[in-house]
Amino acid sequence: MPHNERIIETPECVAEGAMALAAACPRMAYALTQTGPLPLRRKPDGFAPLLDAIVSQQISVAAADAIWGRMKAAKLTGPRKIMWATDEDLRVCGLSAQKIRYARALAEARIDFKALRDAPTEAVIEELTQVSGIGRWTAEIYAMFALGRADVFAPGDLALQEGVRILYNLDTRPKEKEIRAMSEAWAPWRAVAARVLWAYYGVAKSREGTR
Repeated sequence: MPHNERIIETPECVAEGAMALAAACPRMAYALTQTGPLPLRRKPDGFAPLLDAIVSQQISVAAADAIWGRMKAAKLTGPRKIMWATDEDLRVCGLSAQKIRYARALAEARIDFKALRDAPTEAVIEELTQVSGIGRWTAEIYAMFALGRADVFAPGDLALQEGVRILYNLDTRPKEKEIRAMSEAWAPWRAVAARVLWAYYGVAKSREGTR
């Protein structure tokens, strides 16, 4: 049964969400004056972007870009190629032993990516997090960027937490549970709120907050 959730497909969708957030929250409105138009950040769905999200876990944007570039050059971005590759093949690309295990677990999971397109976001997250190495953050990032879900957030993301701390003048970085509760005020555009916060974090820290 279709999920009936709003999908972010174009820059106009992002702009619509940004306008709604600016109207509802003065701090979001201020952030948007600093960031300018927000990026679409849509990716194709399927195995490769989910593997890319695993590669990106707990490392810098530059490191993740470099590793993913080497994996693409080596044509190691599909499930069969991952299964056929040796550990050394993957290690040369920059994957740690742990991420090699995660990549192989994803390849073995045989996820029906087309079925996820019509599944509710929580069902998507539940299925993806059954795979070793995919936590809620990775699943939420996939739902946000590969499936384009407009009302998904990733409160475990450190850049988002820091963006909230700076934008809302908090004394300390909010914990995941706290920022998840805060994000309810940004519904039904929580994925656009995430884009605002990442962009604002990038402006405030003079570096990009996410890939």
